[in-house]
Amino acid sequence: MDPQPPTRIAPLDPAHPEAQALIARSEALMSALYPSESNHFEPAEGLRPPQGGFYGAWRGERLVGCGGVKHFAADGGPAYGEIKRLFVLDSERGRGVARQLMAALEGELTARGVRLARLETGIHQPEALGLYRRLGYVERGPFGGYAPDPLSLFMEKALA
Repeated sequence: MDPQPPTRIAPLDPAHPEAQALIARSEALMSALYPSESNHFEPAEGLRPPQGGFYGAWRGERLVGCGGVKHFAADGGPAYGEIKRLFVLDSERGRGVARQLMAALEGELTARGVRLARLETGIHQPEALGLYRRLGYVERGPFGGYAPDPLSLFMEKALA
């Protein structure tokens, strides 16, 4: 049996057709888990430079995961980046792909001098919640334009 090729993480245009296919799969999953008022889908253009960044994870030539970050300037508080659109194909889960994507997103923030990462996620995703907690994210209240939602968890992490 041939070993799996290594995962490669690299910047990706979120409007690329393969990225759009993964985003559509993510939206379908979120729409199955949560009502529309609890889903906060970031449009692709919001994750393009300079206001954001988007990364893909490839195994060989196949795009198996993606994730983005949206940058927010300090406005009465610290500058931060919000992790958005993290998604990994079922067949690739448990292989460290999401962890590698998160490292790339956090790395982009620190390279820009941003020392705080935030995210909103749903309560019906125990694997994602476990990953974020293992990476050092802690719960906090709603931030930005989010309202309290019993189906959402808001988290943040101070970046070194």
